[in-house]
Amino acid sequence: MQTTLIILKPDAVQRGLMGKIIARFEDKGLQVVGAKLMMISQELAATHYEAHKARPFYAGLVRFMTSAPVLVLALRGNNAIDVSRKMMGATFGFKAEPGTIRGDYGVSASYNLIHGSDSPEAAQREIGLFFKAGEVIEYPRSGDQWIYDTSGGKPE
Repeated sequence: MQTTLIILKPDAVQRGLMGKIIARFEDKGLQVVGAKLMMISQELAATHYEAHKARPFYAGLVRFMTSAPVLVLALRGNNAIDVSRKMMGATFGFKAEPGTIRGDYGVSASYNLIHGSDSPEAAQREIGLFFKAGEVIEYPRSGDQWIYDTSGGKPE
């Protein structure tokens, strides 16, 4: 089981898509183990996106991410990183397949609705940036036996 970080960006929050997007993740079987509506500070945005600092879009990205509230989620599930990234779709809404979050709700190359961790290492780092100790809560769900086949002793 993995835990991944998802950020519903300012455009998703402003467009009232939070509930629809969370429902898609829950419908898929991913478990919300952390959630926080927040304004991202300049410092946090700079730290989160530091790998892109030399890229031409960096300043605009930081400005966008600090322009309005975001919803930060920690989602848990079997292969949660790959599952959530596939659900998100291609980075640019106009290139994303229908049926994905970006494909169904996005058309912009600048405003792409959602961020998701791209690796276990990134997820651990990003969750640590956005959640304090004790804010991500792992808890059993009785329905997991109907989401994952655990008859072999591990979720499949």
